[in-house]
Amino acid sequence: MVRKDIFRMTQKELNRVSIINNVLKKVVTQKDAACDLDLSDRQIRRVVKRVREEGGKGILHKSRGKPSPKAIPEAVKAKVLSLCEKRYNGFGPTFATEKLFEIDRISLSRETLRRWLIKEGLSYNRRKNRPHRAWRERKEHIGEMVQIDGSQHDWLEGRGPKLVLMGYIDDATGNAFARFYTYEGTIPAMDSFKRYIKAYGIPLSVYLDKHTTYKSNAKPTVEDALNNRKPLSEFERAPGELGVHVIHANSPQAKGRIERLFGTLQDRLIKEMRLEDIKSIEKANEFLQKYLPVYNKKFSVKAAKTTDLHRNIPEGLELDSILCIKEKRVLRNDFTIAYNGKLYQIEDNVRAKDVIIEERIDGSTTSCPMPCRHGVGHGMMLITHKERFLRYKEIKKHTKAEQGRKPHEFTTRKTYKPSTDHPWRRFTPCRMTW
Repeated sequence: MVRKDIFRMTQKELNRVSIINNVLKKVVTQKDAACDLDLSDRQIRRVVKRVREEGGKGILHKSRGKPSPKAIPEAVKAKVLSLCEKRYNGFGPTFATEKLFEIDRISLSRETLRRWLIKEGLSYNRRKNRPHRAWRERKEHIGEMVQIDGSQHDWLEGRGPKLVLMGYIDDATGNAFARFYTYEGTIPAMDSFKRYIKAYGIPLSVYLDKHTTYKSNAKPTVEDALNNRKPLSEFERAPGELGVHVIHANSPQAKGRIERLFGTLQDRLIKEMRLEDIKSIEKANEFLQKYLPVYNKKFSVKAAKTTDLHRNIPEGLELDSILCIKEKRVLRNDFTIAYNGKLYQIEDNVRAKDVIIEERIDGSTTSCPMPCRHGVGHGMMLITHKERFLRYKEIKKHTKAEQGRKPHEFTTRKTYKPSTDHPWRRFTPCRMTW
């Protein structure tokens, strides 16, 4: 059993007691002791007096062994651990302290919560060791380069359909823009790029990976080879027409800022939507509009130079005519074209070998509806020739030849089996005698 008059001292405190005892024995003067201990004359006199009255214990600080006046009450600690185990399960210490303050009005430091979680054995997301990568300096201007990518993830944690988050991040500031879609493809990429342009302007360049949506893997045609050009995907073509330079990354690590954005959102945004009990893509996009300004205010940084290189949309430029799917179709002699398994009749008398079909993501400029197949709004189809819109209609009735034609019926051939009285069975070979 440890006696009450036994107490621990550090090496520094033991050295101080030794020097003070020499002062009491008048081996060393108080002035020399103050010089050795780096104390003032007034302070050394106070220490000597305490040691003379209390002994070696007088060298210790008076708060030794007493609870801190700033200590968090045990009731608050128990409440915090209960919330982290149930409501904020899986939250990291930093994110959990933010939500504890915002929702539960409990002010706590990240390190304190981290120590509590470790001591109680509660699990939380930890950063993984990453291989060393060469660091690339940020661009100096806003809008000089925007990184774009899509993240396929169970954003609603099973409460709704699996979604794809089309994310944009400015390389200079880290300012983020995003929107949810049902899949990652050309139409979602163009729709999100159109929304980004309307919000911030046309950037100088975009940084993409080599997904088939963003980079064409087709072999060059004879025409491409003669003109010394590479096949372009629809999304490569659209920014090119807007004067945006398209850059393709050779690895995911090269566009690390957009990848880190997805990592952060897959941790924070998912939990935020869980707290709001969001179950649909419409509610998720509504929540994004409120969440992203708060996120950017917290995580974005100032650009090295204040000049914004985003360009305003030129007057008279129709974004819908650029950010759409364009395909060339041969115009037949009867002024019909085939597209998506349907036949269309051109009603204008036009001399052309082929026409351009524009499948738009927003059909406000025409009254010819086309069923939406992409989940981003009501798509529309336009047929143009030399920037002239052509009137058309869908041919729904078949021709007489097609109406009179019967489909070929395939039947299995039955094996013929002769009856018992068949002549073949009654036949007996004649016997010839010589």
